[in-house]
Amino acid sequence: MKMSDTIAAFILDCLSDGGGVAELQRRGLAERFSCVPSQINYVIETRFTPENGYLVESRRGGGGYIRIVRVQDDKQRMLLEAARAVGGQLSQNEAARLLRSFLSIGLLTPREGALLMGACSDGALSEVSPSDRDRLRAAIFRCAVMGVTT
Repeated sequence: MKMSDTIAAFILDCLSDGGGVAELQRRGLAERFSCVPSQINYVIETRFTPENGYLVESRRGGGGYIRIVRVQDDKQRMLLEAARAVGGQLSQNEAARLLRSFLSIGLLTPREGALLMGACSDGALSEVSPSDRDRLRAAIFRCAVMGVTT
């Protein structure tokens, strides 16, 4: 693995641990990886760009830092809000209606929609008692939609 890949992997781990935000010191990273600070700059400037879904804030100097923030796009934000809005129960018809609306505005691909509809169908949940299906369907729907956003 190249040094750049190693540094990028470390920063990605920091982002994951920090919930999408990492605050690092250029000099500390350079010491950790036994490289020059310009190598850290190179990795940040080429891998953590707005086009790749990151915002970078930097302050140079003795107490300087680099703050990297993973930005969610509008699609992700809308799907997360929709997943959170699903209540404790969801009928097969309600799930189908939600999926059709997600598809019509481009939040899900047709394949994602078909997979999610299959997982939420009464046929897939036939082994579950009818009184528990809508609760389980809501949980599956929520988890699957949130999974699509990551």
